[in-house]
Amino acid sequence: MSLKITNSETNGASVVTLDGRIVLGDEEDALRDKLKNLIAEGKKQIVVNMELIKSIDSAGLGTLFAAHLSAEAQGASLKLCNLGCRFQEVLQTTRLATVFQICNTEAVAVNSFSN
Repeated sequence: MSLKITNSETNGASVVTLDGRIVLGDEEDALRDKLKNLIAEGKKQIVVNMELIKSIDSAGLGTLFAAHLSAEAQGASLKLCNLGCRFQEVLQTTRLATVFQICNTEAVAVNSFSN
């Protein structure tokens, strides 16, 4: 199973919807490239919708963390939304839940930029 990445604009935010798995290899490379390109294009509001993610490994977590740091360094903000219970547990266990801005839904994430 590969990773399908779709990108759309909603109320000025770039919404990256992921479907599949984020694991070491092509999937992780594709996600890193997509997020890096959005940041390089000057996108300041990025939402990563994780609703359709089946699994994530340490490389996938590393990619999300690196994108978060890169966005912050460029004055941008990256938020995660629609996390499943297992992924929320992983973020709690690794203490990354304190690093990422996490929203329950895509709409809440997009609207939080205007607050």
